[in-house]
Amino acid sequence: MGIIIKLMNVKKFYKQSRALNGVTLSMNEGEEYLIRGASGSGKSTLLYLLGGLDRPTEGEVHVNQKNLVDLSDEELALYRNRYVGFVFQFHFLLPSMNCLDNLLLPARLAGFGALESAEVKERVLNLANTLHVNHCLEKFPYELSGGEQQRINIIRALSLKPKLLLCDEPTGNLDSENSKIVIQLLRTLAREFHSTLVVVTHDPVIAESFSNQFLMKDGMLVLA
Repeated sequence: MGIIIKLMNVKKFYKQSRALNGVTLSMNEGEEYLIRGASGSGKSTLLYLLGGLDRPTEGEVHVNQKNLVDLSDEELALYRNRYVGFVFQFHFLLPSMNCLDNLLLPARLAGFGALESAEVKERVLNLANTLHVNHCLEKFPYELSGGEQQRINIIRALSLKPKLLLCDEPTGNLDSENSKIVIQLLRTLAREFHSTLVVVTHDPVIAESFSNQFLMKDGMLVLA
Protein backbone atom coordinates (compact mmCIF):
# COMPACT_ATOMS: atom_id res chain seq x y z
CA MET A 1 0.00 0.00 0.00
CA GLY A 2 1.21 3.48 -0.86
CA ILE A 3 1.33 6.81 0.88
CA ILE A 4 -2.12 8.24 1.63
CA ILE A 5 -1.14 11.34 3.65
CA LYS A 6 1.70 13.73 2.91
CA LEU A 7 2.21 17.06 4.65
CA MET A 8 4.90 19.47 3.49
CA ASN A 9 6.09 22.31 5.73
CA VAL A 10 2.62 22.89 7.15
CA LYS A 11 2.19 25.93 9.38
CA LYS A 12 -0.89 27.18 11.17
CA PHE A 13 -0.91 30.59 12.83
CA TYR A 14 -3.60 32.17 14.93
CA LYS A 15 -3.64 35.77 16.12
CA GLN A 16 -1.60 35.20 19.26
CA SER A 17 -0.02 31.80 18.66
CA ARG A 18 1.70 29.44 16.25
CA ALA A 19 -0.15 26.14 16.49
CA LEU A 20 2.00 24.40 13.84
CA ASN A 21 5.52 25.50 13.02
CA GLY A 22 6.43 23.60 9.87
CA VAL A 23 5.19 19.99 9.95
CA THR A 24 6.32 17.49 7.33
CA LEU A 25 5.20 13.87 7.47
CA SER A 26 3.83 10.95 5.48
CA MET A 27 1.49 8.10 6.43
CA ASN A 28 0.78 4.87 4.59
CA GLU A 29 -2.64 3.66 3.56
CA GLY A 30 -4.30 1.20 5.91
CA GLU A 31 -1.88 1.65 8.80
CA GLU A 32 -2.35 2.87 12.38
CA TYR A 33 -0.75 6.03 13.73
CA LEU A 34 -0.73 7.77 17.06
CA ILE A 35 0.10 11.43 17.69
CA ARG A 36 0.85 12.31 21.28
CA GLY A 37 1.91 15.42 23.09
CA ALA A 38 1.00 17.84 25.84
CA SER A 39 -2.14 19.96 25.70
CA GLY A 40 -1.58 22.90 23.38
CA SER A 41 1.23 21.23 21.45
CA GLY A 42 -0.68 21.38 18.15
CA LYS A 43 -1.80 17.78 17.77
CA SER A 44 -5.53 18.54 17.47
CA THR A 45 -4.82 21.33 14.99
CA LEU A 46 -2.92 18.83 12.85
CA LEU A 47 -5.86 16.42 12.96
CA TYR A 48 -8.32 19.14 11.92
CA LEU A 49 -6.16 19.98 8.91
CA LEU A 50 -6.09 16.32 7.87
CA GLY A 51 -9.87 16.20 8.18
CA GLY A 52 -10.48 19.34 6.16
CA LEU A 53 -12.00 21.12 9.16
CA ASP A 54 -9.43 23.90 8.90
CA ARG A 55 -6.91 25.23 6.39
CA PRO A 56 -3.17 25.75 6.91
CA THR A 57 -1.62 29.21 6.92
CA GLU A 58 1.25 27.82 4.83
CA GLY A 59 2.25 24.48 3.31
CA GLU A 60 0.50 21.61 1.58
CA VAL A 61 -1.82 18.90 2.92
CA HIS A 62 -2.10 15.98 0.48
CA VAL A 63 -4.59 13.20 1.15
CA ASN A 64 -5.10 10.49 -1.44
CA GLN A 65 -3.07 12.57 -3.94
CA LYS A 66 -5.27 15.66 -3.52
CA ASN A 67 -3.98 18.88 -1.99
CA LEU A 68 -6.73 19.94 0.41
CA VAL A 69 -5.48 23.52 0.19
CA ASP A 70 -6.72 23.68 -3.41
CA LEU A 71 -10.25 22.47 -2.64
CA SER A 72 -13.21 24.84 -2.40
CA ASP A 73 -15.39 24.89 0.72
CA GLU A 74 -17.96 22.74 -1.10
CA GLU A 75 -15.30 20.23 -2.16
CA LEU A 76 -13.95 20.07 1.38
CA ALA A 77 -17.45 19.38 2.71
CA LEU A 78 -17.79 16.50 0.25
CA TYR A 79 -14.33 15.22 1.23
CA ARG A 80 -15.28 15.23 4.92
CA ASN A 81 -18.55 13.46 4.28
CA ARG A 82 -17.40 10.78 1.85
CA TYR A 83 -13.77 10.19 2.83
CA VAL A 84 -13.28 10.94 6.53
CA GLY A 85 -14.71 9.53 9.74
CA PHE A 86 -14.34 11.62 12.91
CA VAL A 87 -14.36 10.38 16.50
CA PHE A 88 -14.10 13.22 19.00
CA GLN A 89 -13.80 13.29 22.78
CA PHE A 90 -17.21 14.99 22.79
CA HIS A 91 -19.70 13.14 20.66
CA PHE A 92 -21.64 15.93 18.91
CA LEU A 93 -24.68 13.70 18.51
CA LEU A 94 -27.73 15.77 17.62
CA PRO A 95 -29.99 15.83 20.70
CA SER A 96 -33.18 16.24 18.66
CA MET A 97 -32.66 12.94 16.83
CA ASN A 98 -32.69 9.41 18.18
CA CYS A 99 -29.48 7.44 17.82
CA LEU A 100 -30.50 5.58 14.67
CA ASP A 101 -31.31 8.85 12.89
CA ASN A 102 -27.96 10.24 14.05
CA LEU A 103 -26.23 7.20 12.56
CA LEU A 104 -28.02 7.53 9.21
CA LEU A 105 -27.47 11.27 8.93
CA PRO A 106 -24.12 11.08 7.03
CA ALA A 107 -25.74 9.00 4.28
CA ARG A 108 -28.61 11.48 4.01
CA LEU A 109 -26.20 14.41 3.79
CA ALA A 110 -24.32 12.53 1.06
CA GLY A 111 -27.53 12.29 -0.97
CA PHE A 112 -27.41 8.51 -1.21
CA GLY A 113 -30.10 6.74 -3.17
CA ALA A 114 -32.33 3.98 -1.83
CA LEU A 115 -29.88 1.13 -2.51
CA GLU A 116 -26.86 2.86 -0.98
CA SER A 117 -28.93 4.04 1.99
CA ALA A 118 -30.14 0.49 2.61
CA GLU A 119 -26.53 -0.75 2.58
CA VAL A 120 -25.54 1.92 5.09
CA LYS A 121 -28.45 1.04 7.37
CA GLU A 122 -27.53 -2.64 7.28
CA ARG A 123 -23.92 -1.76 8.12
CA VAL A 124 -25.03 0.50 10.99
CA LEU A 125 -27.31 -2.19 12.44
CA ASN A 126 -24.56 -4.82 12.21
CA LEU A 127 -22.11 -2.50 13.96
CA ALA A 128 -24.66 -1.71 16.66
CA ASN A 129 -25.03 -5.42 17.29
CA THR A 130 -21.25 -5.93 17.34
CA LEU A 131 -20.76 -3.05 19.78
CA HIS A 132 -23.75 -4.09 21.93
CA VAL A 133 -25.71 -0.85 21.54
CA ASN A 134 -28.67 -2.05 19.45
CA HIS A 135 -30.86 -1.36 22.50
CA CYS A 136 -29.86 2.32 22.19
CA LEU A 137 -30.99 2.95 18.63
CA GLU A 138 -34.45 4.28 19.46
CA LYS A 139 -33.19 6.31 22.40
CA PHE A 140 -32.01 9.91 22.34
CA PRO A 141 -28.35 10.71 23.11
CA TYR A 142 -29.10 12.17 26.54
CA GLU A 143 -30.60 8.83 27.60
CA LEU A 144 -27.30 7.00 27.04
CA SER A 145 -24.25 6.54 29.24
CA GLY A 146 -20.93 8.07 28.20
CA GLY A 147 -19.64 4.72 26.97
CA GLU A 148 -22.79 4.08 24.94
CA GLN A 149 -22.60 7.53 23.37
CA GLN A 150 -18.99 6.92 22.37
CA ARG A 151 -19.85 3.60 20.71
CA ILE A 152 -22.68 5.31 18.79
CA ASN A 153 -20.16 7.98 17.79
CA ILE A 154 -17.79 5.30 16.49
CA ILE A 155 -20.55 3.68 14.44
CA ARG A 156 -21.48 7.05 12.89
CA ALA A 157 -17.82 7.67 12.02
CA LEU A 158 -17.63 4.30 10.25
CA SER A 159 -21.06 4.35 8.63
CA LEU A 160 -19.76 5.31 5.16
CA LYS A 161 -16.61 3.12 5.38
CA PRO A 162 -14.19 6.07 5.45
CA LYS A 163 -10.69 5.73 4.06
CA LEU A 164 -9.41 7.97 6.86
CA LEU A 165 -10.50 7.58 10.50
CA LEU A 166 -9.44 10.51 12.68
CA CYS A 167 -9.81 10.26 16.45
CA ASP A 168 -9.21 13.25 18.74
CA GLU A 169 -8.83 12.15 22.39
CA PRO A 170 -11.48 9.44 21.84
CA THR A 171 -11.07 8.10 25.40
CA GLY A 172 -10.81 11.44 27.20
CA ASN A 173 -14.07 10.97 29.12
CA LEU A 174 -13.70 7.25 29.83
CA ASP A 175 -12.09 5.24 32.63
CA SER A 176 -9.00 3.16 31.90
CA GLU A 177 -10.85 -0.10 31.27
CA ASN A 178 -13.35 1.43 28.84
CA SER A 179 -10.51 3.37 27.20
CA LYS A 180 -8.77 0.12 26.28
CA ILE A 181 -12.02 -1.33 24.94
CA VAL A 182 -12.74 1.72 22.77
CA ILE A 183 -9.22 1.84 21.32
CA GLN A 184 -9.32 -1.87 20.50
CA LEU A 185 -12.71 -1.41 18.82
CA LEU A 186 -11.36 1.45 16.71
CA ARG A 187 -8.34 -0.57 15.63
CA THR A 188 -10.37 -3.68 14.83
CA LEU A 189 -13.00 -1.79 12.83
CA ALA A 190 -10.39 0.30 11.00
CA ARG A 191 -8.70 -2.90 9.84
CA GLU A 192 -12.05 -4.39 8.81
CA PHE A 193 -12.86 -1.35 6.68
CA HIS A 194 -9.26 -0.92 5.44
CA SER A 195 -9.17 2.59 6.92
CA THR A 196 -6.07 4.53 7.86
CA LEU A 197 -6.37 5.22 11.59
CA VAL A 198 -4.91 8.35 13.21
CA VAL A 199 -5.40 8.76 16.96
CA VAL A 200 -4.50 11.87 18.95
CA THR A 201 -4.04 11.32 22.68
CA HIS A 202 -2.01 12.30 25.71
CA ASP A 203 -2.81 8.99 27.46
CA PRO A 204 0.48 7.04 27.89
CA VAL A 205 -1.34 3.74 28.40
CA ILE A 206 -3.03 4.05 25.01
CA ALA A 207 0.14 5.34 23.37
CA GLU A 208 2.29 2.36 24.36
CA SER A 209 0.18 -0.01 22.23
CA PHE A 210 0.93 1.82 18.94
CA SER A 211 4.13 1.12 17.01
CA ASN A 212 3.78 4.10 14.63
CA GLN A 213 4.01 7.18 16.83
CA PHE A 214 4.69 10.87 16.38
CA LEU A 215 5.36 13.37 19.16
CA MET A 216 4.10 16.95 18.95
CA LYS A 217 6.08 19.59 20.80
CA ASP A 218 5.67 23.34 20.39
CA GLY A 219 3.99 22.94 17.01
CA MET A 220 6.71 20.65 15.69
CA LEU A 221 6.50 16.94 14.93
CA VAL A 222 9.23 14.41 15.70
CA LEU A 223 9.30 10.62 15.40
CA ALA A 224 8.62 9.22 18.85
